[in-house]
Amino acid sequence: MVAQRNPAFRAARLPQWTIQGIRTIDMQHQYMDIEELRQYLGLDQRRLSKMAQRGDIPCQRVGGSYRFNRAEVTEWLQQQIGSDKHDWSSMDAGVGAHRQTGPDDLLIAPMLHEVGVDLSLKARTKASVLRELVALAQLTQRLYDPQALLEALQRREELCPTALENGIAIPHPRRPQPYAISEPLMVVAHVPQGIGFGAPDGRLTHYFFMTCSQDDRHHLQTIARLCRIFSQKNFLVELHDATTPAELIEQLKLRELTLLASD
Repeated sequence: MVAQRNPAFRAARLPQWTIQGIRTIDMQHQYMDIEELRQYLGLDQRRLSKMAQRGDIPCQRVGGSYRFNRAEVTEWLQQQIGSDKHDWSSMDAGVGAHRQTGPDDLLIAPMLHEVGVDLSLKARTKASVLRELVALAQLTQRLYDPQALLEALQRREELCPTALENGIAIPHPRRPQPYAISEPLMVVAHVPQGIGFGAPDGRLTHYFFMTCSQDDRHHLQTIARLCRIFSQKNFLVELHDATTPAELIEQLKLRELTLLASD
C-alpha cells in the first residue's frame, strides 16, 4: 500500500519544491546546439551531426544549424533503452565527466540499500509491481512523496514500456523528481513467476530495477551504466544465484567495478 502525501510536510517543503519544479519544467523549453548536445550526451559531435542529418535524433534546423530540445532528446534516449545502436560506454563516460565524477566512481551501488531489495515480490500485474516498487522505495527513507513517484512511473509506462529483453525492466519517471526524493535511489525486485511488462521479445519480466534521480544528467548516466551492466556476459545467471539482498547488491557492485576496471 502506497502512503498518501502528508499535507503538513508538503506545506513545509513547498518553497523548495516550487523552485526545483520550475527548473524541471524549464528543461522542456531548453534548446541546445550541437556542441551543447555533445556535452550533454558525451557523444562524438560528428556522430551526432550525422544522426541529425538522418533524422535519427529529435532536432530542428534553424538558420542552417541544428537545434535540439533537451526534454525531447532525453525522452528519445529513454525510449532507446536496451538498443545496441547506442554507445552506452561513451555516454556513461561523457556524462560522468560533465558531472565531474571520477572514472572509477561507483554510481549504482551507492543508490542501493538492502531494505530496497525484494527477491520474491508479491505482485501479479503491472500496476501492482509499480505500487510495490514504490513501497520498497519508501523503506529506504529517501522518498518524500510516494504518490508523486507512483504517478510518474505510471505515466512513463503508458508512454512506452521500460521492459527490456531477457526478463529485465528499468521503471523510471520521464523527468527527474527533485521534489519527491532526498537523494538518488534505486530499488530492485524479483518476481519469480514473471509478469507481462511489454518486453520487445514478448517474454515475461522477472527483474525490476526502479530508479529515480534528482537531475537529468544523473538519470542519463544511471540508464547508460545499467545498460552496460546488463550486457555483461552471464549477468542474469549470477544475479539469479543471489539468495539475499546483500548478495544481490554485492553482485551488482562487483559487476560495476569490473565494468569500470575495463574502461
